[in-house]
Amino acid sequence: MIAKVHSAAYLGIEAYAVSIEVDVSHGLPQLNVVGLPDTSIKEARERVRAAIKNSGYSFPADKITVNLAPADIKKEGSSFDLPIALGILAAHEVLPLARLQQYLFLGELALDGSLRAFKGALIIANSLDSTKPFVFPELNAREACLQKNARVYGVNTLREVVEFLQDERELIPVVSDLPKNNSGSACGSMDFADVKGQEVAKRALEIAVAGGHNVLLIGSPGAGKTMLARRIPSILPPLTFEETVELTKIYSAAGHLSEHGTLMTAPPFRSPHYSISPVALAGGGSWPKPGEVSLAHHGILFLDEFPEFRRDAIETLRTPLEDGQITISRAKKHVTYPSIITLVASMNPCPCGYLTDTRRKCRCSLSQIQKYQMKISGPILDRIDLHIEVPALTYQTLKAEDPAESSFSIRERIIACRNRQTERFLKHPFRLNARMGTREIKLFARLSSEGEKLLGSAMKELRLSARAYYKILKLARTIADLEGADCLEAGHIAEAIQYRSLDRQWWH
Repeated sequence: MIAKVHSAAYLGIEAYAVSIEVDVSHGLPQLNVVGLPDTSIKEARERVRAAIKNSGYSFPADKITVNLAPADIKKEGSSFDLPIALGILAAHEVLPLARLQQYLFLGELALDGSLRAFKGALIIANSLDSTKPFVFPELNAREACLQKNARVYGVNTLREVVEFLQDERELIPVVSDLPKNNSGSACGSMDFADVKGQEVAKRALEIAVAGGHNVLLIGSPGAGKTMLARRIPSILPPLTFEETVELTKIYSAAGHLSEHGTLMTAPPFRSPHYSISPVALAGGGSWPKPGEVSLAHHGILFLDEFPEFRRDAIETLRTPLEDGQITISRAKKHVTYPSIITLVASMNPCPCGYLTDTRRKCRCSLSQIQKYQMKISGPILDRIDLHIEVPALTYQTLKAEDPAESSFSIRERIIACRNRQTERFLKHPFRLNARMGTREIKLFARLSSEGEKLLGSAMKELRLSARAYYKILKLARTIADLEGADCLEAGHIAEAIQYRSLDRQWWH
């Protein structure tokens, strides 16, 4: 007898339907799985056999063939355990076939018949939400029901599913308790009010977060670069409901959601160590998984000690910084992950760190300084909008008791600025000034006559590249948005140019 069970798999953050076809026929007792399964699916034979027996049902002593269709796409993971077990029971006439066709099943089986969570529940619910109700392990149910209009049943054991399909048990669809708009604060215990001085750096970080611009902090050791960066989450605006869904899909694909199905309701702040490999940073592997640039989607990717990262790892940032996505290509598959990030990097001006410090003398030779700075290539620097010098603080500044502006005040201005951008780009596929193309810059970054003269002079004197020219216009647009101005004045352009310190001749 042949039974067919509906299931699904995912590639990247998109899912596709999979049909589990089970044939039970006379022959030597064996269980074969075909349809390009990976090792974890092949091992499902023993898990399914033990789970069925330990759930109180008999395992057929016949030849069993399981086909995962479409058979020309490789499948991975242990989430096919549940549909394979149900298909075997249905083919053995324990379950009604008509009832089985009404649902989509996924879940990993333990040897005692209990169900374990799997990766990608929200991806499947999001991509296949117009099809059948889902029957998932309880730990995946809250994650999957985040998708609007999705009907998700949470179960804990194989026996519960069998009794449900035999109409001996009633299951109630799980309802998500996540609000449609996340207005919570990500401030936590860190606050910009704790930072003494560094007003220029704080202003630059406010502009960077408001417009989604990349920023590089340059300063001597102990100047406060890392301290400033660690407080950026306290001024990040909340995620929208759609952004929450998209980010949670990425973390679900990476298997980084907690065992309780916690949703990603706050903007991420990722800070990998400089020893990270290019694959871990950009994503990849034999079965492509998202890397740090995708895990930081709609949030911050902080790279401390930027020149210490491997050169090939740094160069993988070119495409995601420019396009907001990264494509991982393998022999038979291509996976694209979104990566709309704000890059925050920090570095010393030289190997010893004291090239620009007025208190201590630099011990590095000119060749050492050049070699150190050349670790960051020109194309990467061109993709960083703000180059900020973070000076060492004096004793008087540290001792001062003047209250600094709190993260709450900065965050309110950023939210207002983001709202202006959302209204401006309502008919565009992006929402931040940093994502504007040349056409949008011509439409929305109009210069006053004085601003145009100032920018023209700066292009000539500083010998800026074409990309730097557009970066300055994007920065000026964000600065104007923070002030509620429509036209880009000379003051906005001057401040934007001020944040391009690495374009100045003295640095080189």
